[in-house]
Amino acid sequence: MASGKQTPRQKMINLMYLIFIAMLALNMSKEVLAAFGLMNEKLETSNTRMDSSNSDFLASLGTKAEENEAEYGSLYQNAQQIKELSDKYYTYLEGLKKEMTQDLEDPKDYVVMDKSDYLDQKFFQGDNLGPEGKEFMKQINEYREGVINTLPEGKFTAVKEAVKTRFATGDADGKVEKRDGTRQDWINYHYEGFPLVASLTKLTQLQADIKTTEQEVLKNLLEGNLTAAVSLTNFASSLDAPKTAYYSGEKYDGKIIVSKTDKTSTPVKAELTLDGRTLAEGKDYALEAGGIKMLISAGTPGDHTIKGTMYFMQDGKEVPVEVNNTFATISMPNAAVISADKMNVVYRGVANPMTISIPGIPDNKVTASAAGLSRRSGSQYVMNPGTGRTVTITASGTLPDGKGISTKSEFRIKDIPRPGGTVRGESGSIKMPRRNLEISTIGAMLEDFDFDLNLAVGQFKFKVPGQPTVVVNGNKLDNRAKSALQRAQRGDAVQIFDIQAYITNNKSYKLKKVSPVVVELTN
Repeated sequence: MASGKQTPRQKMINLMYLIFIAMLALNMSKEVLAAFGLMNEKLETSNTRMDSSNSDFLASLGTKAEENEAEYGSLYQNAQQIKELSDKYYTYLEGLKKEMTQDLEDPKDYVVMDKSDYLDQKFFQGDNLGPEGKEFMKQINEYREGVINTLPEGKFTAVKEAVKTRFATGDADGKVEKRDGTRQDWINYHYEGFPLVASLTKLTQLQADIKTTEQEVLKNLLEGNLTAAVSLTNFASSLDAPKTAYYSGEKYDGKIIVSKTDKTSTPVKAELTLDGRTLAEGKDYALEAGGIKMLISAGTPGDHTIKGTMYFMQDGKEVPVEVNNTFATISMPNAAVISADKMNVVYRGVANPMTISIPGIPDNKVTASAAGLSRRSGSQYVMNPGTGRTVTITASGTLPDGKGISTKSEFRIKDIPRPGGTVRGESGSIKMPRRNLEISTIGAMLEDFDFDLNLAVGQFKFKVPGQPTVVVNGNKLDNRAKSALQRAQRGDAVQIFDIQAYITNNKSYKLKKVSPVVVELTN
């Protein structure tokens, strides 16, 4: 600006110019705020998944400790200490995040999180840190040093260095060098003056760093063995067979397998009985990788029980695993089994999945016919009903003895129910700010419908009280609708009706009239 003597008017113009520049600097793009929000949601989803994975790793290490106390006992204790430190710090950050958004009408409305007042007032008092700011620094420092001091020396050197970097709070003086070469306290550099959504995302990233630290520690404690190492004394046996039911007199060719085990492990011996009768190795069963292959007859119709013990080698010793399983033998069928996978009706305009099979007959030897019925593969069919109120399906097949079977089943045909209009995924009568309505997508949904149909909107009518009705093509407000919305008052009920919806992969099907949506403006 010009120096020297200036008129009062010129001074006022200069002041307004400075204020305008400051406003531009502070007015962060709404798209940037929304991007921070989306990043925060993705991080939270990732944290949830990683927490489940870490719990599995910790359970695996606990099993290792039970199996070999001398080798894994102290490591499991270390892992539990890391878990306690992580849970404490994670919970603190989660509480802070909830406080940051508790006064917001919609915690997911990121475009309004452009102010920095909350953390500025919570962490800082003038040029100094307030009590909450000191607590924040205390929490991160305690977690970093706690993890480093808990881990033993040796193979955890890389993990410790990663933790130091991940939770670093500046140099020895707690400062960070800025681009202009000046130095600033770490907490001021990262959290002072930032929009609320940016700080929220940074806290979620710290939570992600906590979960990553847990995972790295557990991976090293497990020495790269990420499978569930379960003790043989806790194994349970189960039956694995090509089919679940057998004809009377038919050979039973299933296997007794061990759950949660390495399939390459082979039992060294077995002592088994079938309905109280002792079974002989080689004649009634054979030992093989992963369990025991049964060679017995399926027997007479009814339930049959196999009991006994099989033995595995572990650390040079025979470890017994109890066997107690039952299988069923059924008589030859004389009728087909036809069932709708979703319901006892079929819907017009929808590809209705159906299973059609005859017990004891291979799927490739079963045929089914009906108007609109087509085969996908095996016993899986799709029914696309046409006109009428019912459809009859006929299933036919040939039994091993050459006898034919043919069965008919009738299903009712219904139309797809009436969809409901939605704004931003909400239906009926809703409330939202004017800006949210302006950028929202108009849609349609089928509530509590058994099929997930992809509905799209091609046109709708938009009515603001006191303004002419606007016909909008597409699923978002156009310029005319936005202009009408700008004239609305707070509390006005804006109507969205005559919504023209269609099924994206079946545009020829005419849906019932879509229910309207009423939006009450909150500002």
